[in-house]
Amino acid sequence: MNARVAGVLLVLLLALGGGALLIRQQAQSQRPAGAAALGQPILKNLKAADIAAIAIREPGEAITLERKAEQWTIAERAGFPADVEKVRDLVLKTLELKVGQSEAIAEQDRARLKLDDSGTQLEFRGAEGKPLARLVIGARFFKREPENPARAIGDGRFVLLPEDPKTVVVVSDPLTLASAKSAGWISRSGFAAEKVKAMEVLFAGGERWKIERPGDNANWKLSPMRAGEKLDAIRANSASYALNSVELADVAAPGLRAADTGLDQPVATIVASTFDGLTYTVKLGRSAGDNTYASVAVAGEPKVSGPDAAERAKQVAGRLPRERALAAHTLLIAKSRFEDLLKKRAELLERKETGRK
Repeated sequence: MNARVAGVLLVLLLALGGGALLIRQQAQSQRPAGAAALGQPILKNLKAADIAAIAIREPGEAITLERKAEQWTIAERAGFPADVEKVRDLVLKTLELKVGQSEAIAEQDRARLKLDDSGTQLEFRGAEGKPLARLVIGARFFKREPENPARAIGDGRFVLLPEDPKTVVVVSDPLTLASAKSAGWISRSGFAAEKVKAMEVLFAGGERWKIERPGDNANWKLSPMRAGEKLDAIRANSASYALNSVELADVAAPGLRAADTGLDQPVATIVASTFDGLTYTVKLGRSAGDNTYASVAVAGEPKVSGPDAAERAKQVAGRLPRERALAAHTLLIAKSRFEDLLKKRAELLERKETGRK
């Protein structure tokens, strides 16, 4: 075994945390004549313009990104919009992959590098689902053993071309985008209830409160206001801004029952009316980790006024179709977004100072 092969084996051993990776000299002698050469593109025949869909498969997870006109969507999320920038980045990074090192690998060692069914299967498809290129993305590659391998991004990845299953290739990109989790692919743009005129919150137990104001810069009033009470202006403002520029954490798979999400009996229902003539109704269901299941419906037609009416009308009209389309999906939104809204009525009032005796 020459020094070059010994060096490659050492790198592979380090990548596996000291586990034994046996590459036989016999496998080296049987290496295919077409094995990838140093610095050559991995997917040399793939062209970005030909890609109409991208399928990513991992154990227990699957995602299919499909190009629809000028937009990318997620098939497993009922055509929910995908993040176009992330799709573009994945395509470009994959096209730019070059061989950093390639060596023959024995069949029993593919599982150790996650270059079998335990790895990530990446497939690019053309029109009518025609396969254009496939790649198996395996374990992360480390130049030096990290302190916490589970959290480390890695210096690259081990990859394999299905048509050349006896050759492992090391690439310098960790390919962190190659994930089948929908949360990593959805377009996170949610909705924006701006210039709120009135906001009402109804809790599951029957308690409710409402704040409203006659003008965009006017003071908030709590309805109904009882004798001796005073609304805390800071808390009222915080509640009114809670639905301003809401981002999505994820979108639930279609077919999930309302009883499974808690949206059949919402924890809270929020109704926000804006000076732009729109009404946002948001229902909050059960928690899912750091997120909560939610639904949103937008009613009304824009009625924008004021000195900047033309520009604002353009902004509202531009986002409104996307916001209305959210009603067809069950959303996941960070629970922290609703902390200022889910305060009980008494928490919105100014606290009375008690003097010491």
